[in-house]
Amino acid sequence: MPTYPFRRAHRLLKTDEFSSVFSLRQARSNALFQVYARPNGLAHARVGLVVGKKVHKRAVRRNYIKRTVREWFRLNQSTLPPLDFVVRARQSFTRANRAEAVTALSALFVKLARCHASSSS
Repeated sequence: MPTYPFRRAHRLLKTDEFSSVFSLRQARSNALFQVYARPNGLAHARVGLVVGKKVHKRAVRRNYIKRTVREWFRLNQSTLPPLDFVVRARQSFTRANRAEAVTALSALFVKLARCHASSSS
């Protein structure tokens, strides 16, 4: 049975790391998320999350959104190219429409991975 760790090395933690991804401006978005990407020169993908108070005023809901995105990344990191991703939530979602949100997030990551593959070839 495979393990799917989500270690510190797979996270963007510093402001400079986030800024470098935002400055490249390679992004895709939909109603729920905006995902930025930048090549990182490592052997694995990393993710950073931005969920502001404009998305939802309650921290409980913002934390739920972050947990959902982290869990999706943890399960799919082996299929992602070695890029730094920053996921910015644009709209709140609940457990009732979590599957729709995960599908929307997956679509954005696929678009960015495809765009990276075509530009690096």
